[in-house]
Amino acid sequence: MVLHFAVAGSPLSTPSPGGTVEGIKQAHKLGITAMEIEWVQRVPNAPKRMEEIREVSEELGMYLTVHAPYFVNLNAKEPEKLVASKKRILRALEMAELAGAHSVCVHPAFYLGMEPEKAFKNVQKATADIMKNRDKLFPNVNLAYETMGKGTQFGTLEEVLKISKEFGIYPCVDIAHMHARTNGGFNSTKEFNEIFDMYEKYLGKKSLQQMHLHYSGIEYSEKGERKHLSLKKSDAKWKEFLKILKKRNIGGSLVCESPLMEVDTLLLQKEFNKMKN
Repeated sequence: MVLHFAVAGSPLSTPSPGGTVEGIKQAHKLGITAMEIEWVQRVPNAPKRMEEIREVSEELGMYLTVHAPYFVNLNAKEPEKLVASKKRILRALEMAELAGAHSVCVHPAFYLGMEPEKAFKNVQKATADIMKNRDKLFPNVNLAYETMGKGTQFGTLEEVLKISKEFGIYPCVDIAHMHARTNGGFNSTKEFNEIFDMYEKYLGKKSLQQMHLHYSGIEYSEKGERKHLSLKKSDAKWKEFLKILKKRNIGGSLVCESPLMEVDTLLLQKEFNKMKN
């Protein structure tokens, strides 16, 4: 199975005026085979542009994923915020379907001081509403709830796996977020294996062939994530992580969220390709 290394957004070296189509072309030119489209502020309502993205990525053999807007809380107390959150996710899934993307990463919710079990039930209910539209709006796109970097956020590995299993979807496993949330955990061969063991337990061995992963260096404190860092400026044991990916034959897409973008994406890709199983 193929593991694609993806740049998070258009590479920094994309010629102006930039944009997603040019970003895809530039990533391909650099030898990168995947890209995550960053709709973190808002989702464009542009079906024509999506068709262009699909055509270019198919022609170049690029594997696409999407990051949905940050302004989402499926545990919102105010009904209007909940409605707006579901709409944003649905729009991202619908446009991703038109663009030919495989999976849409979503920051699902905040606990807002609520018991995690209660928050889980609210996210579950909102997810059921979103998934009702799957056949009509996004039959080929996965809804990927992300593992989150702060203790105030819904998104432990177990939470996102549990909800994914229920709805026949798969999560976005962000290793840097897990590392930050535990104030330095999930950064050893043993712990990396534990992540994939739990993933396999919930979603089956075959699920490891089509994952949506995020990886980068990260700065953190007791409260969790502060900001993303480049690999070499962080404590991330990235070579050990790559060894586990190789050994376990992980497939799908690993999005490198380093501020150095294509530099670190290519670093991971080159190191991974050098490794023997």
